[in-house]
Amino acid sequence: MKRRDFLKTVGCGTAALLAGCTTETTTTITKPAPRRRSRPKKSRTRTSPSRPPNILWLISEDTCPDMGCYGNPQVKTPNIDKLAAEGAMYTSAFATAPVCSASRSCFMTGMYQTSIGAHNHRSHRNDGYRLPPPVAVITEYFRRAGYFTSNCAGLSYKKPGKTDWNFTPGGPAFDGTDWSQRRPQQPFFAQINFSMTHRDFDRDKNNPIDPAKVELPPYYPDHPVTRRDWANYLEAIQVLDTEIGVALQWLEKEGEAGNTIILYFGDNGRPHVRDKQWLYEGGIRVPMIVRWPGRVARGTVVDDLISTVDFAPTFLSAIGLEPPEHVQGYNIFGEKKRTREYIFAARDRCDGTVDRLRCVRSKRYKYIRNYYADQPYTQFNAYKKLQYPALAVMQVLYKQGKLTADQARFMAATRPRGEFYDLQEDPHELRNLADDPKYKKILQTHSRKLDEWIKATGDRGETPEDPKIVDQEQNQMARNFVESMEKRDLSPTVSDEGYLKWWEHKLLG
Repeated sequence: MKRRDFLKTVGCGTAALLAGCTTETTTTITKPAPRRRSRPKKSRTRTSPSRPPNILWLISEDTCPDMGCYGNPQVKTPNIDKLAAEGAMYTSAFATAPVCSASRSCFMTGMYQTSIGAHNHRSHRNDGYRLPPPVAVITEYFRRAGYFTSNCAGLSYKKPGKTDWNFTPGGPAFDGTDWSQRRPQQPFFAQINFSMTHRDFDRDKNNPIDPAKVELPPYYPDHPVTRRDWANYLEAIQVLDTEIGVALQWLEKEGEAGNTIILYFGDNGRPHVRDKQWLYEGGIRVPMIVRWPGRVARGTVVDDLISTVDFAPTFLSAIGLEPPEHVQGYNIFGEKKRTREYIFAARDRCDGTVDRLRCVRSKRYKYIRNYYADQPYTQFNAYKKLQYPALAVMQVLYKQGKLTADQARFMAATRPRGEFYDLQEDPHELRNLADDPKYKKILQTHSRKLDEWIKATGDRGETPEDPKIVDQEQNQMARNFVESMEKRDLSPTVSDEGYLKWWEHKLLG
């Protein structure tokens, strides 16, 4: 069947697709998929026990575990829920960075971004920076094992998918955009990157979410703009679910589902004020689901601490390859499985906003170290100012004295050097226990572990970035901000109150 015909008939036909009907496989289609060419017949292969397993990574941008299977009843995610029911759902998976380029630089190399000079967001964009030997993009190892490698943008199988690394690979990182381009019987390592959960969000018009019913975290003010923005994010997850369902159905149609290890995860946390770019749970905790027929028990829930640095060694091991010695992650599958006591994450310069944070998290506790404690949490960042309506809400309400103590804390002029949280008792990370004598010893243990990690991994954040590069990034950020505000017919110096009115008009009508 041609792909465009498949996409027209999958589930219950074109008219029903537009109506958002469901099938027995719980795949819900809420919008028509784009037209695309059929796959060459020579690449359509059937499952064979003797063939090496294929690997498919489904990667969504800026996503926390906010799906139905993770306990959010407001979000309709039948396809992701089904994937979890057919495999293992991981409840404690974490990105090594709360922003895409640094995070992706890690999971595509199996090396912490701080170890390979890839820790500053969108760094080395034009200078041709190469990975330090022997580090390589993991597709290189799959190629050597005879795998075809591909990366596409969502259901646009002819369009290359997101890479956004803070380095320049030595050659083409992928062989193509679609696994159908491989030789007959050739195994594949494929990525499909989904962008609808990145701002600006793709709304789900067929299954809208009522803003009045969303559950906001206590560190956000209850305001119509905040509610509408949060609902839009959740709707984008529903759109993501639809596209994942189509991709999984096509894998099934090709007869490859039974011989493919599927990993679904988010590249970093959700794009909200206290989440993305921060080391709180909302910035680094990501969804992670693995389906491996015959090897991973159906309906498994795994609470082990997992880091995205573990993905490279795990999936190389899954196809029988010994991970290179330099790779820093753990293999989390099989007989050689290793479990973690701690995960580590880092945030450095994002665009022109200079900052440095490090954190270590155990099952119950998290320690965050702020190296720029003299700076506010909300020091200027053009991306946040342009894209986060809740930030405008908080800035206005803070001046009016209308934020709660938990909300106002994030608007303070300075930060504590250290933050320590009991995640079991305080999952929203609101009560800093760093100065509580009761937690002194456990805090010291976490602080020591962080120091050991910084030293053992050769954290390059210890060396300040070249001031010339920082100046370039800050100037570029300032230019982009001015140009973007002018396109909105707004002055770059518009008052907080005036800017909030603009957001209210945009989001609420």
